[in-house]
Amino acid sequence: MTSSSETLGDLFATFQREAFRLETLDVYNIPRSAANLQAFLDGKPQPEGYNAEWVEQIRSHTSVGRRVYRVHILSRPLTPYLKYELGWGYRTNISGGEEFFILDTTDRPNPLPGVGDFWFFDSERPAIMNYDETGAFLGAETLPDNRAEEFIRYRETALAHARPFPEWWAEHGE
Repeated sequence: MTSSSETLGDLFATFQREAFRLETLDVYNIPRSAANLQAFLDGKPQPEGYNAEWVEQIRSHTSVGRRVYRVHILSRPLTPYLKYELGWGYRTNISGGEEFFILDTTDRPNPLPGVGDFWFFDSERPAIMNYDETGAFLGAETLPDNRAEEFIRYRETALAHARPFPEWWAEHGE
C-alpha cells in the first residue's frame, strides 16, 4: 500500500465536512483506557469527566457543522470490552455530537467481509487503522485519494445495513 505524508492526526485536524469511522473489532487493547475498563468491569460508576478531551475535540468539529460518525460491525453476545465501549464510550461521546450506528451481524452475514477498521475524511482520504491480534493499535496508514471510491462503497454499505446506536442500544444494551 502507498502511504501519504499526511498523518491521521493531520487528517482529523483538517477535514472540512465529515469524518467517518468503521470499527470491526470486538476488543481494542488501549493501554491508557485500562483503568477505566477495569472500573467498568468492576461495576464502578463512570468517572466524572470521562472522555472529556475527545468529547471536546468532537464538539469543536460538530459545533461548526462538521459531521463525525461511525459504524461498528459486531455480533451478540457483546464482549466485555464492547459493553464498556458502547456503554461508557458511545453514550458519552454522543454529548459532543458524534453519531454512532451498529451493524449487528448476529443473525445475518457481514456485508463487508474482510474489510478492516478505517477513518475516511471528506469522502476523499482513507486511513487504514492497523491492529495486532490482541487489538493493540499498530498505526494508521493514509492512502491516496484515488482509493476514495472503494471507501465510499464501504461506508455506504455499512450505513445501509446499520441501525442508529440509540435505537439499537434501547433494544440490546446491557
